[in-house]
Amino acid sequence: MNRYSNLLAGCLCAFTCETIYGLSYLFTKQAVENATPLALLGWRFVIAAAAMSLCACLGLIKIRLKDKSLRPLLLIALFNPGLYFIGETLGIRYTTASESGVILACIPVASLIASALILHEKPHRQQVLGILVTLAGVLITVLAVGVTSSLSVPGYLLLLGSIAVYALYCVYVDKASDFTGGEITYVMLVAGAVLFGVMALGEAALAGDMAGLLRLPFTDSGFLTAVLYQALCSSVLGVFLSNVAIAKIGVNRTSSFIGVSTVVSILAGALILKEPFTTYQIVGAAVILAGIYIANTYHEKEYRHTP
Repeated sequence: MNRYSNLLAGCLCAFTCETIYGLSYLFTKQAVENATPLALLGWRFVIAAAAMSLCACLGLIKIRLKDKSLRPLLLIALFNPGLYFIGETLGIRYTTASESGVILACIPVASLIASALILHEKPHRQQVLGILVTLAGVLITVLAVGVTSSLSVPGYLLLLGSIAVYALYCVYVDKASDFTGGEITYVMLVAGAVLFGVMALGEAALAGDMAGLLRLPFTDSGFLTAVLYQALCSSVLGVFLSNVAIAKIGVNRTSSFIGVSTVVSILAGALILKEPFTTYQIVGAAVILAGIYIANTYHEKEYRHTP
């Protein structure tokens, strides 16, 4: 595959991944009405890991981990889904929606810094500009719905920690060149199933509602729909596309697409949930798309090559 094909494939993977994540907003709102975030995460990763394992058994994907050191993959899984989802979930719980949106919008900037410090990949000036423009667009759309303050220092620290570990996840996926996107995704999902499955069971046991957790997908159709989307689309397909995008176009280009999920979630909320759609959100969405365009249209002498 030549360098231009790699660029196109990587950008399409990143764009599709963020579109999937943007649509997950609809399903998450529906799921958490009758379930805790840990119940959703537990079922999400258990189903995702089971689906990925089934695909491997049927030969639809190839997982060859024998005689390979799993340390790089376990490190990736520790960052994401492990620490990232814990920090994000608790951080959002202790802060307001606008605060968490503003802080998490800084992920592309953190990824760019981590890439420069750890991978020694000096970002192009136009790439930095594009990411900053995207960040501005996200901030406009988040602040358009109103600013409220929680003044929760633990919440802020958890969200900032989430940004840091997501950036580390990106750079270590980039470094895991001995593994395919499928292998990285598989280990991430299995690790998530073990971690969040155990945490969900522990939460249910403390609440004395173990049976309720186990039968939740079978008694709540809304939760089942949400968890299937989160598991099969967001976790299996979305994570796989993200890992492939990082391998093909690098951390900085991939991170520049994160704003797409914001645009998609706003459009989905307005068109499907009939939520308010303000002029400021339209401006913010346009700025986000402009930033993505700027970040991905500069010319390099060489694009990365992947087999």
